[in-house]
Amino acid sequence: MIPLSLAEVASAVDGRLAAADPDARVTGPVEFDSRKVAAGALFVAFAGERVDGHDYAAAAVAAGAVAVLGTREVPGVPMVLVDDALDAMGRLARAVVDRLPELTVIGLTGSSGKTSTKDLIAQLTVRLGPTVAPPGSFNNELGHPYTALQATPETRFLVLEKGARGIGHVRYLCEVVPPRISVVLNVGVAHLGEFGSVENIALAKGELVESLPADGLAVLNADDPLVDAMAARTAARVVRYGEAAHADVRAVDVTLDDRGRPSYTLVTPEGSAPVRLGLTGRHQVSNSLAAAAVARELGMAPAEVATALGELGLVSTRRMDVFERPDGVTVIDDSYNANPASMAVALRALAGMGRGGRTFAVLGYMAELGEYEREGHREVGRLAAELGVDRLLVVGEPAAPIHEGATAVSDWGGESVLLTDQAAAVEVLRSELRQGDVVLVKGSRYRTWEVADALRADAAGEGVTE
Repeated sequence: MIPLSLAEVASAVDGRLAAADPDARVTGPVEFDSRKVAAGALFVAFAGERVDGHDYAAAAVAAGAVAVLGTREVPGVPMVLVDDALDAMGRLARAVVDRLPELTVIGLTGSSGKTSTKDLIAQLTVRLGPTVAPPGSFNNELGHPYTALQATPETRFLVLEKGARGIGHVRYLCEVVPPRISVVLNVGVAHLGEFGSVENIALAKGELVESLPADGLAVLNADDPLVDAMAARTAARVVRYGEAAHADVRAVDVTLDDRGRPSYTLVTPEGSAPVRLGLTGRHQVSNSLAAAAVARELGMAPAEVATALGELGLVSTRRMDVFERPDGVTVIDDSYNANPASMAVALRALAGMGRGGRTFAVLGYMAELGEYEREGHREVGRLAAELGVDRLLVVGEPAAPIHEGATAVSDWGGESVLLTDQAAAVEVLRSELRQGDVVLVKGSRYRTWEVADALRADAAGEGVTE
């Protein structure tokens, strides 16, 4: 964070000082985990249901924190007192960003692919200047200001993904950290249970471009009609990306190798260049085009962008992480999260890689689909069968409609089995996998990753702890 006196911090968050020196300066990070506090830090004390950060205030100061931002006084601890610590953290982030005129804020949202695309963009911008981006999908009311507060006077690019659980959430995050470049990836049915309709999801995602200044840039996916239509919702300049003929930044002649890694020709108004990605999945074409559109805006030439795209790798874990086992089995660990759109992407990648052996899909429950839950799961099962997946392992009773959807496809030559838990899936895989097989593991944070971890451990000869 940029250095600020406690008086400046209190002013920014509309708070008051208690037992604190107004001239004392915060020179270190802003942290809400007392174990991470370093010299010069500001510790934020949240009063949660199970843990109250105020109980760790004294320890944070002893570890080097200049003061504690909290909602009640702690005897002997210098405090910046506020009514709402989370709101105050957002106010402080806005104050810091406003003091960094050389900073370019890049925000992105979408129903799927946010974290992967955020990582791609950050890997490009760091070639142009110091970049700050959140770890993983730290994209909510806490992760957003926490990440922004890591910016310093040297930071040139701040890349933020913006999650939403309802209308108004993206708008609020844009008020905390206003973007100059906004990227909208897609509109799907993820979190449909919270939004109520796809139209509401589009309304919420579009808040990102509505928040742009007139001299800003909206980067929109030309292949998604709901995103493409958002051009009418912004006063900013619009650049479209995709495979559609009207896209400004396009991919043509897309091919996949035997590992599912795409190659294509990048076409821009400034020229064309060949791209060969090291990432797995055809969906990475769209993600990489979004990143290319941002890099182009920041001054990178097509050839430079194409070369850089080919050098990008995975940053966040459990997202289309492909690894080969010594026994010749290929594993796609995409177990971080799941929704119908990302399931479809992963299944297509699996089908594209299964050219020599059999394909196995270990699929778990998809959360937050509301009334669409049963049909959303059935659609995934039907798609797995239609793509010709050889063996479908459905984990847990809540995911049973995946099994139902697959077995309803009469001409499918594969087999589906509904299993009780992850351990059962591991047992089946251990007994059936052989050289040349490809396994996809995916689900909505319901411990599906345990299957991927077991496959890794087996490959390393470590065994698995049940």
